[in-house]
Amino acid sequence: MAGKGHGGRPSSWLAVIVILAGFTVSGVGLTMGPQWLVVWVGAGVIAVGGVIAMVVDIFSDVVLDTPRQMSAEQREPVTSGN
Repeated sequence: MAGKGHGGRPSSWLAVIVILAGFTVSGVGLTMGPQWLVVWVGAGVIAVGGVIAMVVDIFSDVVLDTPRQMSAEQREPVTSGN
């Protein structure tokens, strides 16, 4: 499996980091009183991150692995309770 990474492109990670920063700013704004201006600034940052995600086509980073085939002996039986 060498050479196969599931990390995504740097441009996609940029969008994720911007959205995460927006959530952080909004969360801090909510815990500070709430300070609604800070909350809305964070929401704006989240929106900018969403636009970046659409522009870089973040959903094209999805990696589809081939399904694993398991024999009946390899599967564990489902038990209830104990």
